[in-house]
Amino acid sequence: MYSRQQKPLILNYSIVGVFLILFLSLFKLQIIESTKYTTIAEKNFVRIKTVFSIRGEIYDRKYRSIVLNKPSYNLYISLNKIQDKKKVTEFISQNFDLNPGEINKIIYDNRFRLYKDVLIVQNINFAKMVKISEQMNYYPSLSLKSEKIRNYLYNNHFTGYTDRINENEYAKYKEEGYSINSYIGKGGLEKYYETLLRGTNGYQLLQVDASGQNLQFFKHNLDKPPVNGTSLILTIDNDLQNYISSIFPKGKNGAIVVMDVKTGGILAYVSKPDFNQNIFSENLTAVQWSNITNDPAKPMLDRIIHGTYPPASVFKPIMATLALEEEVINEKTKLSRCEGGLWFGNRYFKCWWEKGHGRLNVTDAIKYSCDVFFYDLSTQFSLEQINNFTKENMLTIRTGIDLPGERKGFFPTRKWYIDNYGKYVGIIGHKVNLAIGQGEVLVTPLQICAYYAALGNNGNWLKPHLLMKTITDTESNYIQPEIRQLPVSQKNMKLMQQSLFNTVNESYGTGVAASLNNVSVYGKTGSAENHMGKKTHAWFAGYAKQDEFEIAFVVFLENAGHGGSVSAPIARRIIQYYYNLEKS
Repeated sequence: MYSRQQKPLILNYSIVGVFLILFLSLFKLQIIESTKYTTIAEKNFVRIKTVFSIRGEIYDRKYRSIVLNKPSYNLYISLNKIQDKKKVTEFISQNFDLNPGEINKIIYDNRFRLYKDVLIVQNINFAKMVKISEQMNYYPSLSLKSEKIRNYLYNNHFTGYTDRINENEYAKYKEEGYSINSYIGKGGLEKYYETLLRGTNGYQLLQVDASGQNLQFFKHNLDKPPVNGTSLILTIDNDLQNYISSIFPKGKNGAIVVMDVKTGGILAYVSKPDFNQNIFSENLTAVQWSNITNDPAKPMLDRIIHGTYPPASVFKPIMATLALEEEVINEKTKLSRCEGGLWFGNRYFKCWWEKGHGRLNVTDAIKYSCDVFFYDLSTQFSLEQINNFTKENMLTIRTGIDLPGERKGFFPTRKWYIDNYGKYVGIIGHKVNLAIGQGEVLVTPLQICAYYAALGNNGNWLKPHLLMKTITDTESNYIQPEIRQLPVSQKNMKLMQQSLFNTVNESYGTGVAASLNNVSVYGKTGSAENHMGKKTHAWFAGYAKQDEFEIAFVVFLENAGHGGSVSAPIARRIIQYYYNLEKS
């Protein structure tokens, strides 16, 4: 037994001993074995797992598919789990069309993303997936995931395509929830409506151990579900689109647009040559990409909004309505006699018809497409007047269609001529060329289509658009057309409409190859000279109506010949097909 004096002493020693043990334990944990436990701690993380939204799909005006999502087996690599880089690289290279250098570059470029799964190969076919899955246990850094990729059902330019986000895009958009493995719209509607189509990603909060297993410490109420992307219903008609693609002349480059006169909706949008957008989800190699971009036919060029060309005689209604509005002429006025051309100073400007058209009024000048009438007309206006009126009629400016990268075209100014030809440049000769849509004036096929749609709609110019309405899980929203008024009186508009009707439906009109018995067709031909010295570009633009159905169209073929003999017959087939389609 301890004495009463000894008990406090023993208690004090015990307390000191306990604290000494605690101190030594803490010293061991924090000093002696700190590296060991730091490593263990660093292998247990609270991680945020992104739950990707499903991208909205794209349909035509009758709810038929244009772009869908389809399952894809994708191979990922986790850099922090690589045990033998050479062995992993050899395995991937042996099974896929990737050389070791390409694989090592992917690993190097993502060297700071140790805890991120990095996409290596996408869209693996099922047989290959089964084959490699049997060997995956030997490569803990590799994993297969079933995800969604785009499936483009028809070759075209207007949908654009999606592809892996690049480093510059990732740096720009990572704060919006994009990862280095994300897909992003790279052109067309996919890019223009990226925010709508993409939706909003969700997330899961996970705590994982050193092996990556979910410890399931967090409850589900900390997760945020994704909001799927909005689907798009377009104004496009798949039947018409496919028909036009099927009759497009083989081996020719060009563009055909068909537009609803009353709404501005694009019914068909065909630019040739086109390309298969699905190549971007098939592990496109550098060689394949080089072949596409270096193809002289430029299959990725959207000629409808990115191609700019001299409008040739389809521009003549601009000059005619300018002269009518300024009261320089009226419906009866006849200008200089066409004897095959007209002298301006010491230069002779030829008419396309070398025998000459004689003296014509404006209606017949449009019908026969007499160049001399418009040569003479150009002398009545300054370059600035022609330029301004052209833009007031929505040519050589962007239409505002819901596609990225639309070009505006070009109309030269006096300053431009001085800068390029010197201060003593003669403007008159250039104006003569511009008056018939030649020389430096450039337009897009879409601008011409929208202009002729406005002529058919009594001067109401509607902004062209591809989107008809959007659909989410809970609602749908229709797109309202934007309307402007061309600077042409109704009297002069009627006169111009009659001129375009005569061009197609009266003897010797340049557009008679487009005439139909059961449809009223209005139009204008054009044959644009080009600097390559080949055949002229062939234009035919106009509109057609039968009962309540009314469409505008442009048929444009590069280096194909005369618009009246090449493009007008194609337009005739399109019009006939469309009205039969609408009745069926």
